[in-house]
Amino acid sequence: MAALALALLGVDYAFGKATLVATYAIAGLGVVVVVGQAGQIALGQAAMVALGAYAQAVLVGHGLPALLALPLAAAVGALGGALASLPARRLGGLYFGMSTLAFALIAEEALVRWESLTHGAAGMAVGAFTVAGWRADSSLAQALVSAAALGLALFACARLCASRHGRAWRAVRDDEVAAAACGIDPDRVRMQAFVVGGALSGLAGGLYAHWIGFISPEQFGLAFSFELLMLAFIGGARRLAGAVWGALVIVAIPQAIALLRDVLPGDWARAAGLELLLFGAVIVAVVLLRPAGLAGGEVPRPRRPEA
Repeated sequence: MAALALALLGVDYAFGKATLVATYAIAGLGVVVVVGQAGQIALGQAAMVALGAYAQAVLVGHGLPALLALPLAAAVGALGGALASLPARRLGGLYFGMSTLAFALIAEEALVRWESLTHGAAGMAVGAFTVAGWRADSSLAQALVSAAALGLALFACARLCASRHGRAWRAVRDDEVAAAACGIDPDRVRMQAFVVGGALSGLAGGLYAHWIGFISPEQFGLAFSFELLMLAFIGGARRLAGAVWGALVIVAIPQAIALLRDVLPGDWARAAGLELLLFGAVIVAVVLLRPAGLAGGEVPRPRRPEA
């Protein structure tokens, strides 16, 4: 299948899409940790991606090597995750989800207004990812860097989910009252999940800034947050591999739309909202055929009691 994709799309194009899949998957891992593992509602995860992207752009712009700037970009994303989780001490459920949405709006507006640091709506140019004189300025090099970062992120998440921290996340997700009765602090556990999710999204943002080469606040709006949420839902929010499967679908849909526009009749090919229609069709198909997501397998149906 990979060989067929290379033959049909071209090597550079295929590696470019692979770079986006790996980068989106890292950001999606942040959503999987918060939503799938800790059971929290996160409607503004794009804010942490934006914080990581701008931190990377500013640090590299001031002369810090890109490889050293990446952990700091992840740390800025983690700080954003910690701030976004603060309302969880007083709010819960949908109300807390709306507070994360408000945090994303505040972060986007701050990036627009802080012109002395972010250049406001004009955006910022970001150079190629460079390590000791080596520049990742080809599609293959970018794909390799993104794949290596994704591998490390998956390994770290797997270790965390298998540790006592992961068990605490799932305990709070399944039954918060029972978890508290067992000595687990739900507020601290939620904050830990948001910090880890923010760090992953910040790391993805730092890489994304280099691959795109230019960032501006509108790139990280609410549409991007909902895209990341759909990524986790389609792939399977309770499986780490769900972030990869979801990223494949999210990146593939625009390409599928481009192919559909070539074969559909004139009015359909020019119709607005074709992307939303295809997203909706994919979500309906996942709900009907794979309720636990592409990586989650089929949800077993309860057996009827025998007469």
